[in-house]
Amino acid sequence: DRMVALKELFGAPDEAYRVIHVAGSKGKGSTSTMLASIFREAGEKVGLYTSPHLLSFTERIAIDGEPVDTPLLTRCAEILRDGLRNRAPEAFPGGEAPTYFELLTMLAFLCFREAGCTLAVIEVGLGGRIDSTNVVKPSACVITPIELEHTEILGDTIAKIAAEKAGIIKPGVPSYTSAWKPEALEVIRAHARKADASLFVLGDGASIEDLSVGRGGTAFSLSLSLRGAPSPRSPLRLRTPLIGEVQAMNASLAAAVALDMGIVEDTVIKGLSRARLRARFEIMEGEPVVVLDGAHTPDSSAACSRDFLSLFGPGCVLLFGCAKDKDPAAMARALKGVADRAIITKPGTFKESRPERIAAAFADEGYSTLLEPDTRGALALALGAARATGKPLLVTGSFYLCAEAAEVLALMGR
Repeated sequence: DRMVALKELFGAPDEAYRVIHVAGSKGKGSTSTMLASIFREAGEKVGLYTSPHLLSFTERIAIDGEPVDTPLLTRCAEILRDGLRNRAPEAFPGGEAPTYFELLTMLAFLCFREAGCTLAVIEVGLGGRIDSTNVVKPSACVITPIELEHTEILGDTIAKIAAEKAGIIKPGVPSYTSAWKPEALEVIRAHARKADASLFVLGDGASIEDLSVGRGGTAFSLSLSLRGAPSPRSPLRLRTPLIGEVQAMNASLAAAVALDMGIVEDTVIKGLSRARLRARFEIMEGEPVVVLDGAHTPDSSAACSRDFLSLFGPGCVLLFGCAKDKDPAAMARALKGVADRAIITKPGTFKESRPERIAAAFADEGYSTLLEPDTRGALALALGAARATGKPLLVTGSFYLCAEAAEVLALMGR
């Protein structure tokens, strides 16, 4: 309701361009980035709204692949400030002032309008149904895989969480999903039927073959059967610099959306080949090799483990930290093949964490653990251990932990 009020106040800036709206538990940032890259390759001026950022706040609001520049950001922040000047909380629905994320979302909408964007890819912040972004009028709705996450807010079952994510589906708007868990798909299909919205399910309409994951990225062949097509398309050979089996799924979903919206195959191929995103199994070469992966659910930790073992084999220095609402025991089990020792820390200062509980969970799963709550102190220990043993350092459990590591490594010239 507050976002509807903000839209009215600022002239519905999000309606000045087409919107692709992306929700999901995992992969929505990667899929959003891939979509933005494809449509940029097609000649659109593309806005991309994502969270969280890694090193700079401006990463959340990108225009044509670059973080928003200071003059544009400042100009739009002034528009936002001036529009809200002298407005008491009581002036808004519920008698509460807009939240930080609501203001940030409106700031992104304003930046994209002021920049003259013709299309924006908008990533949901949390959930979908009542998320701040769910006031847009999209041309396409996209839902990535569903996992148990933010259960205290979204619900304690896959079906409940899927219902929140599926809340972005709009009447008559084409929808696409790579969700694969039956209990999630059942809910998403029901929402699409109720909204009379066509639904493309990646698991039904796509085949991924000849998958190759290397330190330079992910390549695969994709066969697609889209709406109205008399037969499957010829296989497309696709490549993305993003590393991991899951990135093949994300790229396939992005390709399906783009092709269905009329983008030609060559443009899809080129767009995917140029999509880049930090802390998604990001390999930072050097001494030692550092892998940053923001995996923060059991399924994504398992995917991280598979990719690590495929590229590096067993044995690494593991630096782990996660927010208090995560399941450290399940993630410890998922990562069991890559290391038998773990340095446990906080994921920076932005998210509340319980490192003692995390360390106990890892110890219960058979790890030898070292607890160092200070994030930068733990990173120094982990880097030293990796250098001494000649093993890679894997930093995982939280995007915020990866952000801290990336900032330190940047200061070191990495």
